Amino acid sequence: MAEVEISAQAYVKMQLHAAKYPSCAVNGLLLAEKVPEGSSRDGCLLLTDCIPLFHNCLALTVMLEVALNQVDLWSAANNQVIAGYYQANRHIKDTSPHSVAVKIADRVAEHLRGAVLIMLDNTKLSGEYGGPAVIVHERLDGKWTPKDKNLVMWQDWVGTRALVSELMELRAYGRLVDFDEHLDDIRRDWANGHINERIGALAPTTNGSA
Repeated sequence: MAEVEISAQAYVKMQLHAAKYPSCAVNGLLLAEKVPEGSSRDGCLLLTDCIPLFHNCLALTVMLEVALNQVDLWSAANNQVIAGYYQANRHIKDTSPHSVAVKIADRVAEHLRGAVLIMLDNTKLSGEYGGPAVIVHERLDGKWTPKDKNLVMWQDWVGTRALVSELMELRAYGRLVDFDEHLDDIRRDWANGHINERIGALAPTTNGSA
């Protein structure tokens, strides 16, 4: 089983998306750096970013197809690939990957071996909880199974947690744009370049495990 490393940028944006719509289910795509075969990182999936998708209806097929196409083109131009899917369920204690999550994650896994499905734990989103608010799943024998936590790595978890708390306090989630909002006004940037810049200025850079 391969390791997965989650960057501060990918983690923080997932949390901001869930925080912006606390009464809704939200979902999005996870991006990874494109790694040449035989490189030193071959075998470790580095999740570099996430693209927030929907908060209104997660299962709209037409809108999903539009989003997948645009994100695929954008990520390829930025030397990245779609490498996973994340979702926060509507009910605070529900962390199960239901049919929509499984369907979309399966779609991603068809194109990338080692793709992951991340379910957010809504009870731990404040940033005050000591551990990560995610449950990482991997696809084994056709089923999504929780991944060994020892194989989930972090770029300085303590610093990432502090960054989440700081941005929550600043209510940075109010400036996050998901694909639903982009469809309402195409001038709005679903790649969230402004949020990425803010995270980059504050994010920890030391590699380590949780």
